[in-house]
Amino acid sequence: MTAETVLSNARIVLDDQILSGSLLIRDGKIADISEGTARSGEDVEGDYLIPGLIELHTDHLEQHYSPRPGVRWNTTAAIQAHDAQVATSGITTVFDCLRMGADEDGGFEMGEMRGLADAIHAAQKEGRLRAEHLFHLRCEVSSDNVLEHFEDFKEDPYVRLVSLMDHAPGQRQFQSMDQYILYYKEKRGLSDEAFAHFVARRQAASAQYSALHRDELARLCAERGITVASHDDATLGHVDEAIGHGVRLAEFPTSFEAAEASHKAGMSVLMGAPNIVRGKSHSGNIAARELAERGVLDVLSSDYVPLSLLHAPFVLSDDMESISLPKAMAMVTSTPARTVGLDDRGRIATGLRADLVRVQRDTGVPVARATWREGRRVA
Repeated sequence: MTAETVLSNARIVLDDQILSGSLLIRDGKIADISEGTARSGEDVEGDYLIPGLIELHTDHLEQHYSPRPGVRWNTTAAIQAHDAQVATSGITTVFDCLRMGADEDGGFEMGEMRGLADAIHAAQKEGRLRAEHLFHLRCEVSSDNVLEHFEDFKEDPYVRLVSLMDHAPGQRQFQSMDQYILYYKEKRGLSDEAFAHFVARRQAASAQYSALHRDELARLCAERGITVASHDDATLGHVDEAIGHGVRLAEFPTSFEAAEASHKAGMSVLMGAPNIVRGKSHSGNIAARELAERGVLDVLSSDYVPLSLLHAPFVLSDDMESISLPKAMAMVTSTPARTVGLDDRGRIATGLRADLVRVQRDTGVPVARATWREGRRVA
């Protein structure tokens, strides 16, 4: 039998307008969108109906898997807790970030990320998860063992995004040593001498490995058709390097010139949704709202607060005349989907997956009242 669901009396957020109408789901896909109130079906009481959110960069799983320094939680329990919060925030497709490259900043051991990934595979096959989970490998190119960690994922079809990162001091995210001192010296309680040695080791590793590993990882991703992201680009030289590596996603650029150059080169510029909600970066870099004002902000990521991905588009559309709600929603739905080649979702259009979220919001923080993934209610 054909499975059908009708959602009626909704404010349906389309590509360029908000339609008051009804939506028909048939066999997991959007079958029809019509103006006006249907006589049957589920009355959503005038709430918004938006596409399921697509999260490209979240460290949230790590918070459940390693809730305290040195503590490792049961992997399946950690994944389920993460997944539940993701789905109830309206996220139907999530790229779980897995760290590649261990270092002295509490990095994970060889094989640990592979074990976590295997547990995600198993949880999906067993029907434990509400959202669809894919993998984003965060590759610390200055680490001596990043290629060994990456090797664990060479045959994994869930890997759809790889970011090339270098957190060595004095460049990119840590152009200013003030933030680096806060992150590493003060939090670790290092003496001046110990901190100087720490910085020197990081800078030496970056000089030795970063360029080599960037080139090799970009080559491997090109061979496998994996989307590549740059990370914390600060200069035009960084952007030129990203263009040479075939980068499609510019994550968290730390200067206006890098963001504008990336956008002009056809990359999707990603910034944190918490940055939008708070009005500033937690690490002292550029404010995402300023990039939005300049028209060079393309994608938002919840980063470390899942609900921020639903909250931030409303903040943008409330505060900026130039950004309508459909345009803001595209930053968390259709644009991230297009950037990573997921052409079957991210928009409310006939024939696409019925990944949908019912959102109640008059003012303030929105509430995800229901979430459907491929037509099945999951939250």
